[in-house]
Order: sequence, then structure tokens, then C-alpha cells
Amino acid sequence: MISYNRKQLDFKNLSAKQNHVYCKKISLKIIFMKTFTLTAFFLFCSYLYAQTITATIPYQGYDESQAYFGQGEYEIFMDNVDGVLDKPIIMVDGFDPGDTRNLSMLYASLDIAGQNLADILRDEGYDFVALNAPLYTTDGKDIDGGADYIQRNAMVLIELINFINSEKVGSEELVIIGPSMGGLISRYGLTYMEENGLPHETRLYISFDAPHLGANIPIGFQYLINYFAKQLDNDQAQLVVDNVLNSPAAKEMLLDHYSGHLLTGSDFEQDSNLLLPEGAPNFRDAFQTELNDLGFPSDVRNVSMINGSGQGTSIGSPGIEMINTTIDLGATLTADIKINFTPEAGAAINVTNFSTFLAGIPLATFGADAASFSYSDGVDASPGGKSDIASGLGELDDPIIIEFFENLEQSEYSFIPSISAMAIENENDWFAIPNVDNSPFASAHIPDVNEFHVQLTEQNVAFALSEIREVPLSLGESAYANFYLMENPVSEKLTIKRGTNNRFENLEVLVYNSSGQLVLTKNISNTTEVITVDHQLNKGFYILMIHNNTDYFRTKFIVE
Repeated sequence: MISYNRKQLDFKNLSAKQNHVYCKKISLKIIFMKTFTLTAFFLFCSYLYAQTITATIPYQGYDESQAYFGQGEYEIFMDNVDGVLDKPIIMVDGFDPGDTRNLSMLYASLDIAGQNLADILRDEGYDFVALNAPLYTTDGKDIDGGADYIQRNAMVLIELINFINSEKVGSEELVIIGPSMGGLISRYGLTYMEENGLPHETRLYISFDAPHLGANIPIGFQYLINYFAKQLDNDQAQLVVDNVLNSPAAKEMLLDHYSGHLLTGSDFEQDSNLLLPEGAPNFRDAFQTELNDLGFPSDVRNVSMINGSGQGTSIGSPGIEMINTTIDLGATLTADIKINFTPEAGAAINVTNFSTFLAGIPLATFGADAASFSYSDGVDASPGGKSDIASGLGELDDPIIIEFFENLEQSEYSFIPSISAMAIENENDWFAIPNVDNSPFASAHIPDVNEFHVQLTEQNVAFALSEIREVPLSLGESAYANFYLMENPVSEKLTIKRGTNNRFENLEVLVYNSSGQLVLTKNISNTTEVITVDHQLNKGFYILMIHNNTDYFRTKFIVE
């Protein structure tokens, strides 16, 4: 079901297909005008007609008494080659409480090194579709789509897949990119379609640092912010608890959730018998079991890009202090705050301690402990896509919380453990080096160092582009040894020597930059022993590929 968010002009009687055609027709009328005018109008047109899509499959959450139809917003950015919807790529937004990322911001999130991944793809003839989960009301229920049930958002994606497949020209199959929670939405949606006999016409699913085995926010911080909310009546802390920690999506994904440790009858006190990691009751285990039972789509190439280290590099150390400070609250009132990472394997420590004093006289004290399983150090320090405590909490102006953030000694923590992003179910140690052979993904990009969650780099962009283009850039140094560079680093010319045993004809020479963008191409009908290719490449790192219909050669080179 499709509807429009009209902004200035009344096109309510136009169908979705008619509205796209209208935009394309206007673009054709100004095709001979200056490029900037054409581009500006296209984006304006695209902005005006962001569209709403409603799922036709309802979903009933774990704490709901009925099923509801999910909603989403999407935008189609046509390619810059022919303006025809024929090679669609869908990107699914991730966890976003309060809908702080609109469609324009989602598009801009693909900026990398002065370029934009979506722009690169559109210049190559691909159409980019962005899917956002907004705030909406359905059947009398207010829903924050960006923090709603993953399953209900997956039903929205299914509706969009069906719509795009019905509107596209030709038989090109879809590419689905799912960053963060969007990776779970994409996985769930595609697999659900296969399980229920719904054709998704999708060839590639890219999971981008998605929490297939769960996500993490330090439990010590969770205890503290919930105490602020419940005992200190801090309005901003309460918003964090209500909209972030207690959202359906967070309770589905978080490996350890404060609500799994509460003393019976209390909304903030810890049960001292519940120290080991425990997800949100009635949410976490139910969701992970459902996801595991569903598995991965089988008619799709599944690949993963993660931001966590593949070398076992930790973020800080187990048990490390995140903060240990005294905050002046005014009028001789002070507060001591201490938070620690979860401890080493088999150990238990105090992870939250908050005490208030009036002129040095104790007023109130709150504390909470945490333990780690015997088989793994605490997840807070594990290799993984990094986040920091303030990320995702919105703009807070409470002086206590502000001073808390200003005094943090260790703000970064493991948000999406590497093992989780690679979906390696048979590994209990969060600090283990990921064994890709035990992962369900056909291929993966894994950095050596921990990067920030869903951070784009030249390396993972090159990986994504190679998968989308179906160019085997991620393979070994050379598929066959019939060519080699006569000099590397390269100066003014690429000088390539072929082997003497064979004569290859109808070759194509391709050069990609470090961002994976095609920057040089040359067709050669008949090869001599030495092939010389002139270039005007800037200094930097490049990938050379030579191929014909059956064979290819690949190597790296540097331009001085």
C-alpha cells in the first residue's frame, strides 16, 4: 500500500508509478539545460515526493494484544545513466529511536572520502532506494518505527520489495544493503519471503555490522541511567530508558539488559542472584530463537561487512573504569559516580556505584554488580564495531548528565561484537578471532582494527562495490599468472607483460581506485607481449583487472 507525503503541490490523485513518471518527464524537458540545474531539480523532485508504504502482512509483538500493520517511508533515486528503474539497490535504515535520520540523512550517511557510495552506483546505472522507519500511528497505536519490532519492519521491507519488483523495467534482481539493525530486518524479510513462497527476486544481501547474535550497551551504564530515571526523577534519563533501552528493538537485540536483573517488585534495584548477562525477559531469548530458527536466505548471495577487529583486538580491558569522579551539584550537594566494564571470565565486580552527599554527609547510595561467564571475558571490551556512551541518546541538556559525559575516561565500548556481526553461533568467546569457515556468509570484509559502528572506509566500500558489480575484487592476488606488471609503483604508463605461452584476444583492462570506483577502462583486440596503457591517475592505491570472457588477472599497484 502506497501513499504520498505531499509538501507543496497537490498530486494526491497520482499513483506511485504516475508520480515517478512525472518526475522523469520533467527531467527530460530540461535535459539540455546546465547540469547543475538538472541535478538540483531532480533532487528537489525526489524530496517533494517521499512516499509512505504500509505492510500488507501484520505483526503482533511479544507485549501486544493484537497485530498491527507496519509503515515506512522510502525514496527512489534514479540512476544518472538512463533514469529508468531497472537495477534497484535497496538500503534499509537501522536503529533510530525518534526518527532522527530522515531519508536525506540516510543518503548522506554513505559519504566517504569526498564521494558518496550511492552517487557512485547511480553513475554506473544502478537505482538507489532508501527505506526509513518513521513515527506513525496505526489502529490507534503510536509506533516509533526506528525502534519498533524488527519483525514488523521486515514486513514493511517485504512490501517495498514487492513494489519495486512490480515497477522495475527488465529482469535485474535486487541488491539489499542492511546496516546495523537494517541487516536484521533485511535478513528476516528475505528469509520470511522464501519460507512463505514469496518471490523476492534478490541476488545479493549485504549485512553491514548487523547484530546477528546480539548487540551491547554496557550494563553498568544501563543501571545508572535507569536509577536516574526512577529514583532521581530525571526527565531526560527517563526518555533514554523509555525510548531507547525499553524499545522493542533494543529489548530484542541487547545481550544484557537491566530489566533482566531487577529485584522482584522493584523498577531499579538489582537482584544479587542475577549477575550473569541476561537479556530483556520475554523479548531477547524469544527473538534470537526465532531468528536462529529462520536462518538466512538460501536463494541469495549473503555477504558481510563488519567494523570489529578480526585479529582479536579488544576495546579497553575487561573491568576497566569508564568513569570515577565526583560531580558538584551545587548547594554543598555532591555525587560520586563510578562505572566499570564487565569483568574477566568467571569474575564478578561492582559495575555501578552512585552516592550523594550533603556537605560530606551521605544521603543515598545505589550500586549494582555484574559477572562474566567462565568461557568469555565481559563483552564490553570485546572486538567489535565501536560506539560511545553518548551516541544515540539525543541532545541532552541536564547538567548532571552533561558533566557525567565530560568526565568519562573510557567512552568507547564494543557495540556489535565481531562474532555477532559474522553470525558465528558455535563460538562462545566474544574475544575469539572470527573463523569465517564457521560463518554463514559466503564472503566478508573484516578489518584488522576496531572501527566505529557502520563506519565506511575505502576498504569496505571497495568490497561492497565489488560484490554489487559482481567483479571478483575480493579474490586472491591473481586468478592466473599470464600477466604481470613490469613496474610497481607505476609512473606515467601501465606496462603489462603477458606470458609467452598464450595469446589472449579481446581483453578488457579495468582500473579501480581505493574506493572501488572504476576510473580507467581500455579494450584491446589483439595483445602483444607488452601492453602499454596511458593513464592520468592521481597518486594513490589502485586495483588492476584484465579479463576476457573466461579468465581474469587481478593485482594491486601504486601510482607515485
